[in-house]
Order: sequence, then structure tokens, then C-alpha cells
Amino acid sequence: MFVKPTMKINQIYPYLSWSLFQRSIISRTKASTTYQSKERILLNRTNNNSDYKMTTRRFLTGYDVLLDRRANKGTAFSIEERQTYRIHGLLPPTVATPELQVERFMDNLRNMPDDLSRYIALAALQDRNEKLFYRVAMTYTQEIMPLVYTPTVGLACQKYGLIFSKPKGLFISINDKGHIYDVLSNWPIHDVRAIVVTDGERILGLGDLGCNGMGIPVGKLSLYTALAGVAPEYCLPITLDVGTNNETFLKDKYYLGLQHKRVTGKEYDEFIDEFMQAVVKRFGQQCLIQFEDFANHNAFRLLEKYREHYCTFNDDIQGTASVAVAGILSSLRITGRKLSDNTFVFYGAGEASIGMSDLLVVAMEREGVSVEDARKKIFLVDSKGLVVKDRPTGGLNEEKKRYAHERECIVKLGEIVKALKPSFLIGAAGQGPAFTREILEDMASFNEHPVIFALSNPTSKAECTASEAYEATKGQCVFASGSPFPNVDYNGKTYIPGQGNNSYIFPGVGLAIVTCGIRHIPEELFYISAKTLSEQVTEEDLAAGLVYPPIEKIHAVSRKIAVALAEYSYEHKLAAHYPKPKDLEKYIEENQYKAEYSDALPPRWDWQKKN
Repeated sequence: MFVKPTMKINQIYPYLSWSLFQRSIISRTKASTTYQSKERILLNRTNNNSDYKMTTRRFLTGYDVLLDRRANKGTAFSIEERQTYRIHGLLPPTVATPELQVERFMDNLRNMPDDLSRYIALAALQDRNEKLFYRVAMTYTQEIMPLVYTPTVGLACQKYGLIFSKPKGLFISINDKGHIYDVLSNWPIHDVRAIVVTDGERILGLGDLGCNGMGIPVGKLSLYTALAGVAPEYCLPITLDVGTNNETFLKDKYYLGLQHKRVTGKEYDEFIDEFMQAVVKRFGQQCLIQFEDFANHNAFRLLEKYREHYCTFNDDIQGTASVAVAGILSSLRITGRKLSDNTFVFYGAGEASIGMSDLLVVAMEREGVSVEDARKKIFLVDSKGLVVKDRPTGGLNEEKKRYAHERECIVKLGEIVKALKPSFLIGAAGQGPAFTREILEDMASFNEHPVIFALSNPTSKAECTASEAYEATKGQCVFASGSPFPNVDYNGKTYIPGQGNNSYIFPGVGLAIVTCGIRHIPEELFYISAKTLSEQVTEEDLAAGLVYPPIEKIHAVSRKIAVALAEYSYEHKLAAHYPKPKDLEKYIEENQYKAEYSDALPPRWDWQKKN
């Protein structure tokens, strides 16, 4: 084995590949590390620079080839490959093309009785043939995305104790406090670059699902790969189990997590601190830690506590904000107004609405509006009504106080809409139907094109449906939702509801971080993401009612976002991978994961004896 002279000894890690007789080496260099099963160690020059890329390839033989999800090609193994790896006869004799494998799987998937069955089938495919899973997801993105993530993942989390089969990430419990690094060391891949972590306290709009929330980080990281091409071996889903306050799970014999009330306070904070430090010790300072579905009382303070010291962001706060602001910017091309000429009412005052409001202020600042004046355009509605100063019923935390105005307190949403006459009504409360026909009709009476965003997930928690919005506003509204809705035919026209899903944002953000080594994630990156996403919406999209690009374009959109973030990061010295590539888009595209089978045969050559 040869290594660069500049490599440090602690960059070379031993890795046991097959329990009896196989061993290989994984090395991390300044360039990217690629881990692929069943392939030998190679050193290659990459990207026309002086760095080396080390590819770790394991020689598996026999039945073990078919058990390794990264080695397995199923019926696509050639006859020569089958004979070489001693799997001839373990597969039917026909050699299938990858295209036929995808077609066969999709036929089976479509014939299944319900979406939960489809979710289980996709999870099983991911376990046995990773490349085929991602090929399916990349080919049929619009059809597969709602099955891999919202809305189906919500049901999957609720049923997690019944459908769990194989580990896809790490479970770290409060009982592991003091040994979190040891648990992280059990993950077999050393070069982890992106972690999605949850404590399961606020899963979508479903509340405290505890350990069952693991479906969220698994789904998110699947989308990192399927939508942006972040290599799956770089990704690690983690659930932090500190207990649950869900009474049903506390009594459920099939619940897989700790069956006691949630640990809070000092012990919880020490646990999270240890986790953050252990991640850096195990995977390095540049490892992205994405917080997902933490409850409001923890989400804001943990983001504030760690954002200046770690490579971290909270997708519920910042990712949701970015995708919402992108939709708002696109809507302005329909309404013809400046951003600061609008009045915004957010139904819900949790982490999503606060995050959207804060980023909206940043966007208005770009128009020359002061922070104080920008906040005057934004109104929040929580469970106690309109957020105003000195509200008799209280309930104002520091985040809400930024948007508390000198007004009388109004409790009912319908009355608030009549009083404020907003041009944008955005729902993110997770409480289900709230935008009544009367409210929607009022919005249409105030505005030629009222903007209605029903962003709560899953579908059952949406504030209204697409058909309700279009029918009540007589087709005038600009509509987007968090979960997908079918097209709506109204008055001879077909409207295509936009899906304001965070999936437009976080995969591209992750791709930029992983490929360029971005060390820190300032708020500006999410404004850039929103602006870049909005710029991908064409006039044809707007004419059809879309304020986001069609989901079929999401792979290219994710790359555009990654390139924009990389440009900013190199300009502001946030990127660690130097020198800066001459062509960033080409560099990022070359480093995107491709769901294509590689030649499984070892190198071969003629060898003759000398006379």
C-alpha cells in the first residue's frame, strides 16, 4: 500500500471487512474518500490536482456478496462476475439490465395495497441493493419521494415498533451518557460527513414519538443521496433516546425505546453537549450535524448554543424558512408587488414560523428596509391568538417577542384575517384544518392573488387542501403545501399545487458542505438557497400555479444551490477544501453519487514468462 507522504498516521484507520479472513484499510485524505464494497484499495489522482483519492474495495465471495447492500447487484451480475465470485447458481440464469430491474420493482410497488407496504418494500430494497434503491428513487422521484419521506414516513414512525427490521443508523440512549464516543465508534464507516439527528420529541405534526422518530433521519439522509447525490456512505442517521412522554408508547410492549418519561434539564443538556463533542472527536470538526424534529423549547436554544462552534443547522427552523422564502419570492412575480409591500400572517408561532419570519426580515433588508420596519410587516398567531405586546394570556418567549406588536389581542384566526387583511397567509401550526372557506374567501376579497401556504406535515395536518384553496378563491390564489396534493381542475383550468418541501433546500446545502468542507453555516447561506431556488422557477411554472420548480428538476436544482453556496463559502473563507476548484459546478457534479453499477471484476491482464 502506498500513501501520500503528507498523510498523518491518524488518518489511516483499520477496518475489519469479513469476519474470518479479509481486512482492508480506509483512509481519509484532503480530497474526497469513496467507499465501495467488494473493490480493492487503489490510489488515484483526481480532479487534476495533486491530492489522492483512496478507494476502499473489499473482496467478498460466495453468498456474502449477495448479503452486502453495496456489493449486491442482484440479477444484474454478469455470468463472468457470478463465476468469479462463486455466486453462480445462487441467482436465476437470466442477466437483467438495471433498467429492467427498476421496471420490475416499480411494477411490484404499484401493485401493493397501501403506502406503508410500499415504504417497507423500499426499505427492504435499500437493505439488499443500495444502488438499485437509489436508481429507483432518482428515476421516479415524484412517485417515490412521498413514500420515502412525507407523508408516509409519519405513519412509518408511528408503526416503527412493528416494522423495524435492520439497523440503518445509531440509537444513542441517555443510558449511554459518558460513553457516547464508544457508541459512535461502533459505526463501521469512519468518513462520515453528514449526520441527521433527532430526539423524537416533535415528529412532523405528530408529537412525541420518542425512539420511533428514527424514520425521520433515515428518510432525510435518503433524500440527501436521491435528490442531491451525497454519497450514502457519508451519511449517518442518529436518534437520541432520552425517553418519551407519549403515554401510548410507555404502555406499548412493542415500543423499542426507553419506556420512561423524558429526561430534561441539566442532565439532558450534558447529554447533548457530550454528543456534539463526541461527533467532532470521532468524525472531525467539518462533519455536518443537522438537528431535526426537536421540540420548540430545545430547538431554538440548541441552535443558538452550537451554531457558532459546530457545523450545524436546524432544518425545521432554517430549512423550512429557506423553502418558504423561496416560494414567497416566486409569488412576487405573480402578484407584482415588492416584498416589503406585503403583510404576512403566520398561523403557528413555533420554530418553523419564527425561522421563516427571521429569514423574511433578512430578505426585506436586501430591499433596503430596516429590521424594525420589516418586523412590522409580520404577524404571528399561536394557540392564544395574535402575538401582541403585554398579552393578558402571556405565552411569549424571546423569539415571539420580536414580532409582538402594539395592538389589541384577537384570538380567532378568522377575525385576525379580517382585521389585518394580509396578502400572505402561511400555516405551519401542525394542527390540521384551520383555513376555513370563509377565511379563504376573505383573502380573495382583499387581494387579486392571495398567497396561501398550507405547510404543515403530514397531509392530515395541512391547514387546507389545494382544492379548497382554489375553489374558495375562484382560482385566484397562489397555493403551496408541505405535503403533496393532486392537481386541481377548476373552471376549465388545471392548477398544479406547489410543494413547499424542505427537500428543495437541505440536500443542496448538504451537498455543498460535504463536497467543499464548509466549516460553518451562517444565516446568509439559507437566504442564498432561497434566492437560488426561486430563480429556478420558470414563467411556464408560474403560469401553471407553481412557485417551486417541478420535482423532476430537483437534482439539478440541488446542484445549483450547492454551487451558489460553494461560491459564497470560498469567497468568505468558510470552505476547507483548497485550492478552490476552477469550475465549481463541474467539480460538484463529478462528486455527486451516481446510482450505477460498476464492473465487479478485479483487474485482469496477460502475463507471460520471459524466455
